[in-house]
Amino acid sequence: MRYPLNLAYLILIVLGLPWFLYKAVTAKKYREGLLQKFFGLVPQRKGEQPCVWFHAVSVGEVRALRTVLEEIRRRHPQWQCTVSTTTRTGMQTARSLYPDLLLFYCPFDFTWATGRALRRIRPDLFALVELELWPNLVSQARMCGVRVALVNGRMSPRSYRGYRRIRFFVRGILGQIDGFAVQNEAYAGRYRALGADAARVVVTGSVKYDAIETDRANPRTRHLAKLLGIGEDEIVFIAGSTLEPEEHVALDAYLRLKPRHPRLRLLVVPRHPERFDSVARLLAERSVPYLRRSLIETRTTTETDSTPVILLDTLGELSALWGLAHVAFVGGSLAPRGGQNMIEPAAFGAAVLFGPHTWNFQETVDSLLACGGARSIREASGLEPALEELLFDPDRALEMGHAARRYVVGQKGASAHTVSLLEKLMERKCRLWSSSQIAYNAHSEPELQAPHRPEEKKSNNVFSDPTQQSRRDQQ
Repeated sequence: MRYPLNLAYLILIVLGLPWFLYKAVTAKKYREGLLQKFFGLVPQRKGEQPCVWFHAVSVGEVRALRTVLEEIRRRHPQWQCTVSTTTRTGMQTARSLYPDLLLFYCPFDFTWATGRALRRIRPDLFALVELELWPNLVSQARMCGVRVALVNGRMSPRSYRGYRRIRFFVRGILGQIDGFAVQNEAYAGRYRALGADAARVVVTGSVKYDAIETDRANPRTRHLAKLLGIGEDEIVFIAGSTLEPEEHVALDAYLRLKPRHPRLRLLVVPRHPERFDSVARLLAERSVPYLRRSLIETRTTTETDSTPVILLDTLGELSALWGLAHVAFVGGSLAPRGGQNMIEPAAFGAAVLFGPHTWNFQETVDSLLACGGARSIREASGLEPALEELLFDPDRALEMGHAARRYVVGQKGASAHTVSLLEKLMERKCRLWSSSQIAYNAHSEPELQAPHRPEEKKSNNVFSDPTQQSRRDQQ
């Protein structure tokens, strides 16, 4: 199967070559990491400690790893963890969050690229984050004697329907995975139905909840409030992770409601950095006073305070910015894009709104709607009346926010369960490594002892010396 897959991938690349070359010339993000992606020329790992290679596709998956890595550091400081990603924004986020780890772009699913990368990293465990079933990468890992896991696993109904059409193929990939740490029982059932060994599928919960800040008074949020000139008496409406045309919809709602609610502030956060300029042009064309977050350090406090609309055109700040929201619209949900993560605004106690297309986070959506912590709007025209209703009834907005926060707090703890699963998969390697360290220390021990004195030569039994016995017990 490996070589037919290589051929299929090459055919796709040849067919898409004109587009790819155009993007490579015009956009830096398509050029970065090409040697790592095409040829597996990732950095060479040094050291012989137990190693886990985590593959996180983009920003969301990279961020979700934070609490898992923290739990590993706490329990197993001797483990080496490496992180690969696919997108440029994912790499930027990884460099910001994990500057002490070995980071690289994951190779494309060619046998020569995946094999070389595995030989250079030499992991003992390869962990896919959420859902990335690359057949050659998984197969090559198993051929190299590497165990494979899926962590924070999920599978939307849409993905499940797609995989069912090629179930015979997917079953073979799932059969090579040694452990599945999935977010809920619905996802677990879909993996089992597609052919995963039921004994290997464990419901651990979503690690994203563990990484979520719930304190609106945290230092990062308070710093942004001061920097952006957000007053304590203002009502903050944030439209975050937006895609076209959601900025238009949010702006229209804001402009129509602002005269009746003068304390209303709008903060817009496009999902993709390449759209920052186009959203800025939209605000300028509508003659809306606005300020780009990237320019704020050059402005005075007075100028910042007088600017009603903020365009967040930086990376890595949305998670803290949600802590300013009284009402939050989560983008990617008015058009059929599957929605974006609504857990962060819910954790801060914002009243959460989103459109009808939220299959990427359906379990979270269902839970938030069930507990009264969110509201779904059927179409773009429904955003304004939903926002207006919450502005006229602040007690209801506050009640929604409290319900959303209670739900998030109740979901924490998945990272510890996930690491427990990884420990079982790493048990044999850790045991062998510990044994080799003990043997190495025992072999090196005579060099560390005091010079031999004839009068001390009483026995060849090392355990006759209480000091050495104590040191061995500690090892």
